[in-house]
Amino acid sequence: MTPPINVAVLGATGRMGAEAVRAVESAPDMELVAALGRSDPLESLLDARATHVVDLTVPDSTEANVRFAVRHGLHAVVGTTGWTDRRRAELGELLAGHPETGVLIAPNFALGSVLASAFAARAAKYFESVEIIELHHPDKVDAPSGTAVRTAELIARARAEAGVPAGPDATETSLEGARGADVDGVRVHSVRLRGLVAHQEVLFGGAGEQLTLRHDSFDRASFMPGVLLGLRTVGVRPGLTYGLDGYLDLGR
Repeated sequence: MTPPINVAVLGATGRMGAEAVRAVESAPDMELVAALGRSDPLESLLDARATHVVDLTVPDSTEANVRFAVRHGLHAVVGTTGWTDRRRAELGELLAGHPETGVLIAPNFALGSVLASAFAARAAKYFESVEIIELHHPDKVDAPSGTAVRTAELIARARAEAGVPAGPDATETSLEGARGADVDGVRVHSVRLRGLVAHQEVLFGGAGEQLTLRHDSFDRASFMPGVLLGLRTVGVRPGLTYGLDGYLDLGR
């Protein structure tokens, strides 16, 4: 009989962290061995004999948390934003010295959202114009969302590979921010409203038509299947994986 995966949740007192605690406790192949809040020492992970860590903390602490996990041979599933290209590159260098350790950094754990981003990348080369609207609750600390940035990056890469030029935009004057953020040439607009959880629309425009790809998370429970998938897979995928799509059989 395969022993359970010993999981520790960092950021366990937050809304996502509390949901992850419940999901791990309910998973038959996992055992929750630690649930750490902001003031709990990371050494508790070692005392609890954790083998896997879920980081759902804040951007200011996630890098130190994950580097601690890697240095001690703990696999990490990370849902915290703030992982810039530089931070990911430095983490990759650290992982090179720990070749059996895996880390997944996932901008979004909702399987529907991951699929929607992948579908958007597939569609990107067929349309002249593309823009993204992401909508979240007002307590979210970053804008645009990590999911929107990831989606824009995938779209931009697909369009560049296909030789698609930049979309037309004749704007000559505008208020600051009116055209949204520019992520690799893709415009991203952020909405923050009470009552929302996590929502995203990718709008494609061509002559006489529009294609809209939309995903909605109405409850944080929607992220938990992806978290559990990450925990079950990260141990057999050493090194750094960016995006849950790296664990899905999406092909090209």
